[in-house]
Amino acid sequence: MNATMNKRGFLSLMAVTALGAWALPAAAQSKRYDIDPASMPPEVRKVLEQYLAVLRKSADLDQCAERFVAVAGGSLVNEDGKTLRGSVKPYGLKKDYNNIKFYADPAVISRVAKLDPVTSGFGPSAIRGPRYKIWIDKKSGEAGRPAPVTILVPEGHKTIRAP
Repeated sequence: MNATMNKRGFLSLMAVTALGAWALPAAAQSKRYDIDPASMPPEVRKVLEQYLAVLRKSADLDQCAERFVAVAGGSLVNEDGKTLRGSVKPYGLKKDYNNIKFYADPAVISRVAKLDPVTSGFGPSAIRGPRYKIWIDKKSGEAGRPAPVTILVPEGHKTIRAP
């Protein structure tokens, strides 16, 4: 499941297709970049938990979108960093919001890959940094594969600070 302009967050979610399918480079699918889930930085875990809480605790998709802006950044937000891009809510966020009920709570992380830095977004909302692709398991009794959530850790951004 990106922080940007005037946000208190340190990290940012890069892809809102956490609980849906979104293709990353083939390297992200291989285990070449895998790290021990226990070695994932605590800040990354915190943002993952924030995103999952937004999905689980929002009364409806509109409230979910309002709350998601607090941890969204890069290509998920407009250049002002305060509003979601028009395609985020009706597609990726909607799918995640509707599917979160099928995933373990609290999240069970089965795999983590640390990927090379990329740039995401445009203008003032652009961020650059390494990505953590985190797979969360479905709850017991639910069929299907773990879902990937990609979190980008901004490097050297003038308005994104650690909490």
